[in-house]
Parts: sequence; structure tokens; C-alpha cells
Amino acid sequence: MNAVIKGIEYCLPTEVLSNEQLAVEYPEWTAAKIKEKTGIQERHITSEGECASDLGVKACKQLFDKEWCRPEDIDYLILCTQSPDHFLPTTACLMQDRLGIPTHAGAIDVNLGCSGFIYCLGLAKGLIDTGQAQNVLVVTAETYSKHIHPGDRSVRTLFGDAAAATLVGQGKRGSMGPFVYGTDGRGGGELIVPSGGSRMPRSLKTAQVVQDDQGNSRALDNLYMNGPEIFTFTLKSVPPLVKTTLLKAGLDLEGVDHVVLHQANQYMLESLRKKMKIPEEKFVISFADCGNTVSSTIPIALKNKLVDGSVKPGQKLLLVGFGVGFSWGAALVEWA
Repeated sequence: MNAVIKGIEYCLPTEVLSNEQLAVEYPEWTAAKIKEKTGIQERHITSEGECASDLGVKACKQLFDKEWCRPEDIDYLILCTQSPDHFLPTTACLMQDRLGIPTHAGAIDVNLGCSGFIYCLGLAKGLIDTGQAQNVLVVTAETYSKHIHPGDRSVRTLFGDAAAATLVGQGKRGSMGPFVYGTDGRGGGELIVPSGGSRMPRSLKTAQVVQDDQGNSRALDNLYMNGPEIFTFTLKSVPPLVKTTLLKAGLDLEGVDHVVLHQANQYMLESLRKKMKIPEEKFVISFADCGNTVSSTIPIALKNKLVDGSVKPGQKLLLVGFGVGFSWGAALVEWA
């Protein structure tokens, strides 16, 4: 029996932020220009008081409603989020109670962004392979919109809110692995919300809004992204990550049916595809109607490809995450 992905569901908030709406706020950009630059047509945004855990609970209930599993079947819950309900307690513990998962189940938060889905799959596989769990619920839930200043078009055009619930369990068919990871904390300041933790508590000073030389407004309380540095890091780190993962799996690109990268933006994905010479028919792009949903981009793209029939049992998928941290990871998955 192998650790395998048995089901995926996802949830998007009902409120939509379209390119047309953004073009009204940023008159120097048209809706068509935003779509051309990002590949995104619209993104879903949480309402006031709606948290990442609320989206995560809805995604999990969809999983239960589709009869992939029942709450009582879950013996471990892993929540990947950088938007927890509270500094403490652990949000995964609150979700365990809301979902009716048994109290003998484990529950932890993982504070990772765009590589988080890969890391959580690796943790789930380890729990199952060592006999610590039989059914692991991996939830990726993020509300970056709450970190973004409305005047910062550099990130507001990219990010959307979402959650995905992925059931990892035991199966005779399919597999997960090998996994390859990487970390470089020197890049931590390139994608960051500077204030709010013990290093820099929020204050009147951190709430002061300033404008950068590109005309983007933000405070230290808001999300900051150094786009050029993120792009450079990605083009430097992802190709060797893919090469190493394929080498460990004893495969080349011809032996892979689908390549699913973190759905960052159109320009970055196309640059990576061309650099790694990945055929278009194997390269998954699926984020136009939801934007960059951070740790949920890969499971959302996978679910969409399952729905349209592109992903079939027995096929080999290369999953690749990269971003905030800097952190990156990849895994080969044989679909069950």
C-alpha cells in the first residue's frame, strides 16, 4: 500500500475582483493590459470577517460531501496557511473541532506559501509510510488579500484568496515521490509582511503608508514583493529542481504526462516552460479565473484538469512549488 492522493476539492470566495474593476482604480492600466501581463482575468477575494479557515472548512466539507471520506476517517489534519485565525492557538485545531474530526487525530499548522502544497504532501506521505496515520487531510488556505494595500497594484493584480482540501491515504495503485526540497532564507525579505510578529510588532509607525518609485502604496503592515528578485530566484532555482527530481525518479520529461508548476503568473510560467523546454501539451496553466492563490494553486490546477478529463489514472505528474521564504520543492506523483 502506497501513500496516494485520493481526492481534491477547492473553495473560492464569492466576491470577485475583475480586471475591469482594477482598471477603474488604476486608469493607466486597461483590463486587457492586466490580462496580458498576468494571465489573470479575475480573482476571488474574502469578505470582511471571512478567514482562510472558513474557506478551508468549506473545501473539506465538499470533500466529505463527495464521499471521498468521512470526518471520522481522518486521523491527521495539516493546514498550510500564512493567514491563521490567531497568533495562537493553532488554526488546524480549531478546524478539527468545526469539521467533527475525532479528537484522537493530529492537527498542525504549516507556515509556508507557494511551495507549501509540496511540503505538506511530503509530510502526509511520511505519516502514512511510518504507520502514524492512514488518512491525512491536507488543507491549503490563504487570504493574501487581507495583507495587500489597495494602492499596491504590483501585488493586488496577482493574488486571489482560496482554499483546497486534498485527501492523502493508502492505495494499491499510484504513488507519491521522490520529493526534493530547497530553502534559502537570504531571500526572506523579498516577499514579506514586515510587521505583525515579535520582530516588528504592529504600531502607528508600521501603519504609515508610503509610495515607492513605481507608484505603489503600502505600509509595513502590508505585503511587499520584490518582483524582479522573485523572478530571478525562480529562473535560477526551478530548472535544477526539476532536473534533480527527474533524476531521482529515473525519468526524463518524456516520461512525464503533466507538469504542474505553482501558478504564479503567465510571464513567469512561460519563461520557465521555454527555459526547461517543456512541451506545451504537458504544461498545465489554470489560474485565469482565480489568480495566484499561493499554496492552493497546484491542487486547484490539478482538480481542474481532473474535471476536464486531462489527468487519468496511471499518469505521472511532476508537481513543482516555489516562492516565499525562499522555499522550493518538487514531487513526482503517479495518479491513482
